[in-house]
Amino acid sequence: MPDPEVRTPDDRLSAIAGRWQTSGHVIGEPPIPVVGTDIYEVLPGGYFLVHHVDVAVGDQHVRAIEVIGEPDGEGGYLARSFDSQGNAELLHLTIDKAGIFHFAGGGDIAPAARRKNAPTARVRSTLSIAGNRSSMTARWERSDDGTTWHPWMDIAFARRE
Repeated sequence: MPDPEVRTPDDRLSAIAGRWQTSGHVIGEPPIPVVGTDIYEVLPGGYFLVHHVDVAVGDQHVRAIEVIGEPDGEGGYLARSFDSQGNAELLHLTIDKAGIFHFAGGGDIAPAARRKNAPTARVRSTLSIAGNRSSMTARWERSDDGTTWHPWMDIAFARRE
């Protein structure tokens, strides 16, 4: 019987590894464009992903680094990010049987994409990877009460490497 304390790499994390051209928008009137690049790289050993973000959200340039893969104690992972405006953020990640990534976190996530008139208590995202792994889509939602969800951002990724 395997030792429950022994951790093995989760190959599902590597499904999003690569360099991606990012495009999309923050939903609203007017929509706010999101363009740039995202790079996901698997650290040697296969336990962690490092995510480099370099995007413009409207006229605001955002650079960030995120480390994904720390076990969250509930069968998922933590995703800790740090951005060029001094923000530190925490998301929880689960990957379902179909390989879809589900992120969830508090209202402090992605401050550059938050509209001032939209109070946010929680956020969540569903990241789906195309079968041939040439593209991904992310649908972000926000909630001001943790119960009722509203569309927030639609983001598409096209593989560059």
